[in-house]
Amino acid sequence: MYKYMSIFFIVFLILIMVGGSVLAQPGMGPMGNGHMMESISSEYEFLIKMIPHHEEAVYTAKILKEKTNREEMREFADKIIETQSREIEQMNEWLDKWYPNRENYYEYQAMMGNYENIEGNQLDQVFLQDMIFHHMAAVMMSQQLIVNGFAEHEEVYNLALSIRTNQRNEIFQMREWLGSWY
Repeated sequence: MYKYMSIFFIVFLILIMVGGSVLAQPGMGPMGNGHMMESISSEYEFLIKMIPHHEEAVYTAKILKEKTNREEMREFADKIIETQSREIEQMNEWLDKWYPNRENYYEYQAMMGNYENIEGNQLDQVFLQDMIFHHMAAVMMSQQLIVNGFAEHEEVYNLALSIRTNQRNEIFQMREWLGSWY
């Protein structure tokens, strides 16, 4: 029963994403241009893939914070920077503690667009469009860890639960902003 509910949740999130006009918008990063979302097969893989994923979110949120005209977007950027920087630090500590001798050959494929030459409303719109897909990938990786029982440590399981819940809620908020501002 739980497995079917989890599958339903994933399909539901995909339908939410595909059902909107977000896919048709210009400026999408690679995720919006048809690239597949990451999959994982272990706790270690979750950690090594989520760290650069979070690093990209922090990097782009810093650009957003500097160039947006909306207070809501500055606050949203601050939240991403603070939360995901803390999670990056924690995940790095876990890798050092639990997997000290593992070689990491993972090469992250950027999902977000280049925001260096845009600002204001255009930046807000493109950032929201890209970040919805970016968050969706994190939600799905977290869901994979939870549903497939890949977590070897309760701390990682709890982090995945937190990422899944918080970023899903942020997806709904970002869709709301897109719908009301554009």
